[in-house]
Amino acid sequence: MRELVEFLAKSLVDNPDQVQVKEVEGDRSIVLELTVASEDMGKVIGKQGRIAKAIRTVVKAAATREGKKVVVEIIQ
Repeated sequence: MRELVEFLAKSLVDNPDQVQVKEVEGDRSIVLELTVASEDMGKVIGKQGRIAKAIRTVVKAAATREGKKVVVEIIQ
């Protein structure tokens, strides 16, 4: 899942070298913390959060196939 989020984020931003994804495992779910450069934040979130929602949807679908629960958080 981490690689998927990283690939999607790097495809969207101007500074792909500043994209970082940190994986935090909880009891029932995995939290993926996505960090990008401050000038790329708008590109990852999108208008009214549409891009962020699309990223979360794709990751959730991939996680469901593997029987896991994954949450994507975008951190500044």
